[in-house]
Amino acid sequence: MKSAAMRSAATRERTGTAAQEPPDVRQRRKGTPAREARGVRQGSRRASAFLARRSLATHRRAWAAVIVATGAAAALIGAFAFVVGSLLVAAPPVQRYAGADAVVAADQKVSYTAKPWGSEPQTATAYLPERARLDRSVLAAVAGADGVAKAVADDSVPVSTGDGRPAVGRSWPSAVLTPYELAEGRAPGDATEVVLDGALTAAGPAPAPGERIVLRADGTTRTYTVSGIARTGHGGDGPPAVFFTEPRLTALAGHPGRIDAIGVVAEPGVGPKALREAIGAVLPENAGVAGSDRGVRVLTGAERGEAEHVDALGGRGDQLALLGSIGGTVLMVALLVIASTLSQAIHQRSGELALLRAVGASPRQLRSAIGREAGRVSAVAALLGGLGAVPLGLAMRSLLTTGTLPLPVPWWLPPAAALAGGLLVALLARPVAMLAARSITRLRPAAALGAAAADEPSEPGRFRTVAGVVLAFAGISSAGVATAQSGPAAGAAASGAALSLVIAVALLGPRIARIALGVLGRPLRRAGGVSGFLAERAASAHTRRLATAFTPIVLVVAFVCVQLAAGPTLERAADRQASAALRADLVATAGGAGLPAGAARAVREAPGVTAATGVLRSAVVLADREAGEPVLSRLPVLGVEARGLSGTLDPRVTAGDLDRLTGLDAVAVGADRAKSLKVGPGDRVALRLGDGTRVEPRVVAVYGHELGLGEFLFPREALAGHVSAARDGVVLIRTGAGSDGEAAAAVRKALAPYGGGVTVRAATADDVRIAPPVSDGDNAVIVIGVGVIGGFALLAVVSTLALITIGRRGEFRLLRMVGTGRRQLRRMLVLETGLVTVAGLVIGTVVAAVPLTAFAVSVAGTAPYLPPAHYGVIAGAVALAAAAGTLIPGAAGGRFVLGRRAG
Repeated sequence: MKSAAMRSAATRERTGTAAQEPPDVRQRRKGTPAREARGVRQGSRRASAFLARRSLATHRRAWAAVIVATGAAAALIGAFAFVVGSLLVAAPPVQRYAGADAVVAADQKVSYTAKPWGSEPQTATAYLPERARLDRSVLAAVAGADGVAKAVADDSVPVSTGDGRPAVGRSWPSAVLTPYELAEGRAPGDATEVVLDGALTAAGPAPAPGERIVLRADGTTRTYTVSGIARTGHGGDGPPAVFFTEPRLTALAGHPGRIDAIGVVAEPGVGPKALREAIGAVLPENAGVAGSDRGVRVLTGAERGEAEHVDALGGRGDQLALLGSIGGTVLMVALLVIASTLSQAIHQRSGELALLRAVGASPRQLRSAIGREAGRVSAVAALLGGLGAVPLGLAMRSLLTTGTLPLPVPWWLPPAAALAGGLLVALLARPVAMLAARSITRLRPAAALGAAAADEPSEPGRFRTVAGVVLAFAGISSAGVATAQSGPAAGAAASGAALSLVIAVALLGPRIARIALGVLGRPLRRAGGVSGFLAERAASAHTRRLATAFTPIVLVVAFVCVQLAAGPTLERAADRQASAALRADLVATAGGAGLPAGAARAVREAPGVTAATGVLRSAVVLADREAGEPVLSRLPVLGVEARGLSGTLDPRVTAGDLDRLTGLDAVAVGADRAKSLKVGPGDRVALRLGDGTRVEPRVVAVYGHELGLGEFLFPREALAGHVSAARDGVVLIRTGAGSDGEAAAAVRKALAPYGGGVTVRAATADDVRIAPPVSDGDNAVIVIGVGVIGGFALLAVVSTLALITIGRRGEFRLLRMVGTGRRQLRRMLVLETGLVTVAGLVIGTVVAAVPLTAFAVSVAGTAPYLPPAHYGVIAGAVALAAAAGTLIPGAAGGRFVLGRRAG
């Protein structure tokens, strides 16, 4: 019916009186409907705000559990943003070149451009693992540049004292670059004199000026006269220096036509920018190492540290790639946890929301009320999580920082990281909560009245079912793809399979819960008596709730198992291959300084030795494509001598002949890599050596033990001129039958001229394995990936189960009212906790086993391996978290439920 005002207005329009009204009266009359609409909207907003306030007060315990989970997600996201931001701005420290105004060095970065399928050309970059050197002719050009007061060639060689203490050999003219100053004595005058670093004399007994010292550099030990002692205020964490004359140092370095870097001291008043431009103007083309296509860099300010620690930025790139991969998993885990906890909190109020809808609350009012609640809760969680992100990020940073790459904390990083984590959670919470309430808010009032009293649906919706089946198929398919790949591609496919399967379990949870009950329900009833019957009936009636309970456990078990099992699986397979390849009985080592090439020749002449092989470690860069994308891979390699190799090492040759692994134009390739590159004996392989030199050696053999020995084997002489220091890490020694003791003594005698610090011991697989035992950096990433994310997922287990338990207070009251005993109810909770824990462990293990099996078969050719102790820790942690999430809230709320008979 029309209102009286509308009928009066229509009458005035028909009689023409509207035209006779004053303009202000007519304007007020036209604005009345708009004001009424605004009033309705304001009333609706006030009603929504009222509902939100009352609901927050009524359900404060449930929302507290949501705050814990979402706050932890904000803290975790913010902490990862903190670490990634710190890595992005990290730079190697300036120590050796603290006294230089600029450093001229070869570019350590290489690139590879390729055109992916149906896309524009893309470029991949990587840092070289070895130092790229400059042509010595560059020194004269730099010295003649405007504003340059002094240009000094800076080379270095590994040195050890007679008692085995490591040091680094430098030329005395380069001392000004740190700077070192003479504290005692004088500069070295000829090839028989040296100046010692004061740090060397402080670390142990050392001769004074005028006395003699035994040093080993390029061969056997030699006695030098100490001419002076030098000290500096920029020593850093590196080994102390020993200064030779420049001609002697050049001879020891072994590359007279090239230099490591050039240190520049500017004239007074010349700034860094002007100095950089002046040097850049005089640099000749192709100043780098022969065979390289890279240019020369002029480094000033903080960039000078890049010339000191050539592989620091390469390590940073590897860490960023790994943290980026883990960060993607973190984001998906956080989203899953936020969605799960918010959905459960809203779902537990389905009856309340349906009743509000039945009594006249509009869908918009309900959505607005829920959105307001979620917004306020997420704001608190974002604030708490942002505050927690900073200390967590600092803890993660402390695990990753190293002496060669300290991670800085600029003033803007903590607030930016906290804001990133908090803002993401705050933006996600509201739409997730409104989406979770969509099934109730869209009901008509009459239908909502019936829904308020109806049981929860036991089956997932059509969309969830279809999406879950698609993701499960995608996960299994991705695992199948991983079996046909190798290396990083197999790892990426396996990780994608694990994530897809976990999300599929979350979507198909109710159906999976019914299957789990079919297996575990009968043993539960038989073992638990009345309490077991109650636990089984409660789980059967609420399969959606059961699925929500075990989903975070599945997440914990699957993620942690994949992270913990991948490394041991590869290590175990690599150990087996390295052990199978090792034929040597003894090994000679000399610590960080290594052994020169002459050491292996001396060992071969020792009585009782049948074969001896020096092993030089380096790395190469391989340009390849993965799914059409250009990729540059840094691969560790071994340089060996073909003479006597069959007596000390057996790579299990499948094609070709290792006796031809000699000279500068030969390489042996692992079987899997040869298959991916489609090469065999007689073909050529395009590679970059460690210093960036392009080579295309001919394949002389294909071998099977590539997981233990690496994907390429080179002749030692092919690598010696392209490494930072051509020193053998070990010398493998094969002795005659029954002569171990005598042969070891003979080897020690043969190596006596190489000074102290040389050790002869029994050979082990670690001496030849291409991947050494897990490094500190790898351990740090494992701690971050497993400890932090696994801890967050366990916290999600506690908060989710606590939320479910809090929502069952009405159910507990009803059971007490009908006569269920206090102990029976507590035992029922214990049995339900066991059911959830066992189901989560079994399903999570199966989910992890699928991608792990695919990864292990494709990369290692074995079954996946996880140390039993590790799995026991996982199971124990999950059980404790499940008990904390169920029993503690049940006991805390049991003062009126479990403590006495309700009535």
